[in-house]
This record gives sequence, structure tokens and C-alpha cells, in this order.
Amino acid sequence: MQDFGSIIHNRVLLVAIASTITAQALKLPLEFIKNRKINFRVLVGTGGMPSSHSALVTALAAGVGQVKGWDGIEFAIATIFAVIVMYDAAGVRQAAGKQARVLNQIIDEVFQEHPVFNENRLKELLGHTPIQVIAGSILGIIMAGCFGPSGILLSP
Repeated sequence: MQDFGSIIHNRVLLVAIASTITAQALKLPLEFIKNRKINFRVLVGTGGMPSSHSALVTALAAGVGQVKGWDGIEFAIATIFAVIVMYDAAGVRQAAGKQARVLNQIIDEVFQEHPVFNENRLKELLGHTPIQVIAGSILGIIMAGCFGPSGILLSP
């Protein structure tokens, strides 16, 4: 049980988690501004503005840099991890979403004559645009800079 106490006092972990929660929460008002309707699904869905994945990994990398040093191997590992996650979010997952959109269109067109065919639609909003990834990264850096281990707010 003592280990759990150590985990909940890990400022790097807490700020990274707070960053992803903040990014997800920001999606609700941004979705309302964009579409003029409240869509609570954006709180738990993938994709959208800003990227919660990018916020999480950049806050993690920045927090590791604050604690272990910007020239340490730990920061290098966290940064490479962040780059891979952000590349995946904007690249591979975005491409998979575009493919899902095309496949859904094909299903709609080919099988509209056969309404018996009842296949679930593929999820189209999987990844992020580069702007969404950048916005998430900026959010993660700001969160780590303000609330992280050596942040300007809540410093020990």
C-alpha cells in the first residue's frame, strides 16, 4: 500500500494525466463552438481538437525533463516516445480513419439494394490533423510548465 502512496504523489504522472483529461474536456466546448450542439461523446472518443494523446506524452516528456534533466537519457526516451505517439496519431491513425470513411461509403453504395446486410460501420474519427497534434502538444507543455515538478504554479 505504501507503493500506491508513492504513485499518487508522482507529480510527473499526475500532470500527464491531468493534461490528457484537460484536452478531452476542452473538446466539449470546442465541439459546441464548431457545430452549435453539445456532443458528450467527444469526452470519451478518439480524435478531435486538441489531441489528448499529444497532451499526455508532451506533459510526460516535459515533466521527465524537469525532474531528471534535459540532457538525461530519461528525457530522451520520453521525447522519442512522444514523437512516436504523435506521429501515429497524425499519420497512421489519420490514414486508417480516411480508409474507414471510404469503406463506409462503399458499403453504403453497394449494399443499399440489400437492406438485409446489416454490418456495423467502421469508426472514421481515429486520428488527428497535424494542427490538433500541435495544439495537444502545446497544452501538454503548458500544463507541465505550470503544474509540473518545477512548474510556476503549485511548486513544492
